[in-house]
Amino acid sequence: MSAREDPRSVRSRQAIIGAARQVFLRDGYRGATLDQVALEAGVAKRTIYNLFTDKDELFHATILSAINIADEFARSLATAVQQIEDPAAELPAIGARLAESTLLGPAVPLRRLLVMESAGFPDLVAEYRDRAPEAVMAALARLFATMAASGALRPLDAKLAAEHFAFLVMGADLDRGTFTGEHPPAARVAKRARDGVDVFLRAYLPD
Repeated sequence: MSAREDPRSVRSRQAIIGAARQVFLRDGYRGATLDQVALEAGVAKRTIYNLFTDKDELFHATILSAINIADEFARSLATAVQQIEDPAAELPAIGARLAESTLLGPAVPLRRLLVMESAGFPDLVAEYRDRAPEAVMAALARLFATMAASGALRPLDAKLAAEHFAFLVMGADLDRGTFTGEHPPAARVAKRARDGVDVFLRAYLPD
């Protein structure tokens, strides 16, 4: 939030996007109305129009809120590249953070929503892919390339290693959630992330 932003507007925007996510998921883009969003958010319809031009802009903002989660994770990996010395000790925390931020927050429902409406928003689908899953994969690949160059991991195909890591720590539940929209239990997410990292390390630690 910038110094000039009105905190009330920020709160209203967050409430509206959260409500829009629920309404779009329940009714689809075509079935959703701004009246329903206003009722769900507990705001006047005029408040929505003060912040968003129309339903299309609100839908874009709702989907792009998932990109912010991926952006934050990718930025954190950029810092981690300079700090990781012991993969066995430090990669489990990265795996858990990736799984929890993806599976326990709004990212899975938003992904499901975008899949549902993909035919009508091909440009938004492309932007989401580039700035969310592909950006995270690229950040992981850079991390693993750096670790392999230092000898912390064995020589590897960094892009493939990133895909292995991501699927092992969260892929199955992400796939299920895309179809069901449901969040898995937090304890299961944490355990599977740890177990996935363990499998990854067995494959990629130097002999």
